[in-house]
Amino acid sequence: MTKLTLDAAKMLIAAGERKARELGLSADIAVVDDGANLIAFHRMDNARIAGINISQNKAWTSVAMRMPTANLAQSAQPGGPTFGINTTNDGRLVILGGGIPLARDGVIVGGVGVSGGTSTQDIEIANAMVQAFESMRALGGSQIATVRIGSFNPYSEMGNA
Repeated sequence: MTKLTLDAAKMLIAAGERKARELGLSADIAVVDDGANLIAFHRMDNARIAGINISQNKAWTSVAMRMPTANLAQSAQPGGPTFGINTTNDGRLVILGGGIPLARDGVIVGGVGVSGGTSTQDIEIANAMVQAFESMRALGGSQIATVRIGSFNPYSEMGNA
């Protein structure tokens, strides 16, 4: 089983911030794990306060739905097959572009979410983060820890094993 680490999340956020600066934007950037739980969040100076929840929910949606949030936009329009989906899950599902899941060997290990510009700009920033993730993998994935379920027993050092 592969887990996304905090160090990896920080590297992804740095890549996202670089891209946002290139675009002249201040963005809110989130990284979640395979359970859609927040690992790291970064709010650039002057980024919108509303973008805090939007970016985190984009990352959550990308993992929960196992697809980029932009894929939901078309089908969620009036008359579309998933119209109204954004009103489910206590309104947490986001159908705006900028949330993309991260996968390794076909298994989702996390997701990223960006809010700060148009959907197209947010997607561009999120794609820069995905490219950084792929680069880490190509270099051997030293920032992505590989663990086995049950490989750590917290009681073994306490004499309770």
